[in-house]
Amino acid sequence: MNYSAQNDLIDFANKRVGKIGNFYNRIIGIEVTTKITNSSDPVNKVAELRCLIPGDDVIVRKKAKSFEEAIANASDTAERTLKKRKDRVKDK
Repeated sequence: MNYSAQNDLIDFANKRVGKIGNFYNRIIGIEVTTKITNSSDPVNKVAELRCLIPGDDVIVRKKAKSFEEAIANASDTAERTLKKRKDRVKDK
């Protein structure tokens, strides 16, 4: 199913994803991909965040009723994952 993201969704994604850089300073970039799954389930919006980090990327995929909710959940999970990774790097 093809669709075009509205400016509001793009602004929301930029705002949420922009905060992730505060938790881990080695991020090269972050890619956000959204899609609609083909199902009758109302929870059919998927957001995937790919945090580009030297050596190993962090990929988070979340499904929700709206793209905003999926992006928010994915960014929260990415923040927690990057905090854990940062702590592991400090301990070494």
